[in-house]
Parts: sequence; structure tokens; C-alpha cells
Amino acid sequence: MEPLDPPVTGNAEPVAGHYREQLDRRLRLRHLVVYGMLFVVPIAPMAVYGFVARESFGMVPFVYAVGIVAMLFTALSYKQMSGAFPYAGSVYSYVQRGLHPYAGFIAGWMILADYLLIPALIYAFSASWLRGLLPAVPLWAWVVAFVVINTSINMLGIRLQARTHLSLLAIEIIALIVFLVLAIDFVFVGHHGAGGWSIAPFWQPQHWNGRFIATATSIAVLSFLGFDAISTLAEETRNPRTAIGNATVLTLLLLGGIFIFETYVAALAHPDYASLDPQLGFFEIARDVGGPWLYLSLIIVNVIAAGIANAVAAQAAISRILFSMGRDRVLPGSGFLSHIHPRMKTPINATLLVAVLSLVLALLVPGEALLKLVNFGALTAFMLLNITVFAFFFVKRGEHDKPFRYAVFPALGLAIVAFVWSGFDRITFLFGGAWLVAGLIVGGFKFRGNVSFEAPP
Repeated sequence: MEPLDPPVTGNAEPVAGHYREQLDRRLRLRHLVVYGMLFVVPIAPMAVYGFVARESFGMVPFVYAVGIVAMLFTALSYKQMSGAFPYAGSVYSYVQRGLHPYAGFIAGWMILADYLLIPALIYAFSASWLRGLLPAVPLWAWVVAFVVINTSINMLGIRLQARTHLSLLAIEIIALIVFLVLAIDFVFVGHHGAGGWSIAPFWQPQHWNGRFIATATSIAVLSFLGFDAISTLAEETRNPRTAIGNATVLTLLLLGGIFIFETYVAALAHPDYASLDPQLGFFEIARDVGGPWLYLSLIIVNVIAAGIANAVAAQAAISRILFSMGRDRVLPGSGFLSHIHPRMKTPINATLLVAVLSLVLALLVPGEALLKLVNFGALTAFMLLNITVFAFFFVKRGEHDKPFRYAVFPALGLAIVAFVWSGFDRITFLFGGAWLVAGLIVGGFKFRGNVSFEAPP
């Protein structure tokens, strides 16, 4: 990757409306793609391979192929809205300006449930993995270490973050390449596993039915959550009206291709998916193809990918959303949240708040409860986003000459996300519904005097 660009001055795309330039506008398309890949994690299928394999009868690459198609429509909605409103608030800013301020607050409130809890969830799982390797070290010590490292990186500026992102992504890609080389040799040279090419990981007609398609779609959509975080860096990006949307779609396609290929090779190396441990399935395959050293190495790399790379990206995303909502004075303590460090040009107070909350939640709240609220919040915000594309471009602006872009694609995105959302279990609706009701009440008090449906400038 080339060095980061110098600060933008006179010819920078201005922040529209009443906002003034506060963040460090240095990022280009390549930096955004790296960030997006780190957030979703190129080796993410390794951690859930055993579970997904059992749920999909070994057709894991098919599940990820479904994911690309299913989430592409929502990614296109992000692309349309980021072009119209290049602000750091992501879906909060898009719905606020494209639909209505109150709806925007609810979108921001729900995405907070996603991004605000992701770091805590990551720390909890990463610490548990490390405790399994080094049981003498207490769980809380790992959580504290992750919080300190990631918060320091985020506080020191977007330039350090971008360089850290590249280094961490390189570690993940190298580990993945090593596995792929050894697995391909295992299958095609050693004639182990499937012994050669097979269509079974994509096509097993005896298992194809409505229930299987529903399960595959649900797993696939949830596997790609996080690609949208690229939009939170809009005010630190050169030419955000084009770069944010292009990076969002490109990241989704790149990660989808990587997911499909790595899980296809894994399926060839170990066709008997039923014998795999749901939590350690991929690592068991790694032990088959490379021995104990590869098994242990991939576990350590996954801890780095989640506990540091993914968490750094997640903390950066949520701090920008808190900053944006604070700047608009729609959250308690808005002046505190909107403060920018004068030298580092980072939302330092929001970053520190996320660190403290993540530490407390990771140590006190069960990981399963965090996961349920994360998924509920993200998909609820996605539904509002897809509605906003139609309402803003097709209805308000009357751009009827592009019906697929502004009506059909958002409708498909809405239908897919709503289908997965409707399939959550009762506990998820309990956690998510309580958070939604709280947001409706808080937003109701905030906007009780605002009856206009005209978006702010």
C-alpha cells in the first residue's frame, strides 16, 4: 500500500450543511477496503465452520455464495446513500436526512446496539480462546489487555489505524494462504479427503428444500455483518461520495470470494462434516492438512484477527457514530461525545467511552446475549436504510428513470433482511425489542416538537 495522502486543504470535498471539517481527511479507496475486510475478517469462516457445516449439510461455500447475493442489495443501498450524504454517521445520517430526523435517530439507536456491543463480544470470545491456551492467565487480564491496545491505536489517529489495519490484514492473508497451499496439496497431491474436485459443497439436491434455503440465507446474512462500517469513515475519506460506496460493494464481493474459496478447499480436505467439532471444526481440518503447528497457529491468528484487528475497526466505527449523533445533539452528553482531539483529530471522548463500556460488558454480560442484540440492531437499521433509498430517491426526488436502482433493489434488500429478522428467536426479540422501545421513548422526547418530515440540511 502506498503512503497515506497528505492532508486535504482547498480542493477537499467540503462537509455539507452546517458541519465544519474536524476529522483527518486522508483515506482513499484502498484504505477503506482494507478497513472493511478487517471488520468482517477474511478468515471469519474458520471460527464458525463446524457449526455452519452441520447446519448446511457441508455446503458451506454455497452458504457464503448466498450471502453475497443477499447482502449485495443492502450494500447498493449504502452506495446510493453515501453518495448523497457523505457523513460519518453512516445509517443514522442517511435515514435522518433521507427519511426523517426521528427515523434517523431510531436507525442510529439500533446500529448502536450493533457497533457498541461488537467490541465487548469480540473481547469476551477472544479472551476465552486465549484462556484455553494459557489457563493460568485470568480472563479479565486478557480483556483489559485487548481494551488498552485497541483504544491506544484508535486514539492516536487515522494514519496509525490505517497502517495497523494493513499489517493485521497481512497476517490474516498469509495464514490463509499457508492453509490453502497445504490443503490443496493434501487433496490433489496426497489424494486425501475428497481426493479431487467435487460439486458436493455446492450442490446436494437431496437436502434442498424451503427450510434449508431459509437456514442458509439466515446464516449467510449474519456472516457478512460489518461491511457497512466503511461508511462511518466518510469524513476521513477523500472523495467520499464515490469512495465510500465503491469500497462497500468491493469489500463485500472480495470477502465473499475469499469465504467461498477457503471453505470450498476446507470441504474438499474433510468431506465428513458431521465428524467435526462445531467450535473447532476448521482448526481440526488444519491439523489434518498441516499438523499440530498449523492447528495452533490458526487459533492464534484468529485471536489476533478478532481481538485486535476486528475490535480496532469496530471501536473506530462506533466512536464515529457516537461523534456524529453527539454533534447533532440527539444523545445525552452530546458536547462530550462530539469533542475532537485537537492534534490527533480523533473523537477521543467517544473512543474512551466505548472502551469503558466494552470492558464492563465483556466482563459482566454473557456473550450469547450480546450476540443476539448485535444481530437484531444491525438488521433493523438495514431495513430502515433500504426504505430510505426508495423514499428519498424514488418518492421525494422523483427519480423514476432508474427503477431498479431506487425501487427494485432496495425492495429486494428490505425483503431479504426482513425475512432473516423475522426468524430471530424469542430471546432475541426480547433483548432487541427492549432496546428498540427504549429508543422510541428517548427519541419521542427528543423530537416531540418536530412534526416536519423535511430532512435537515
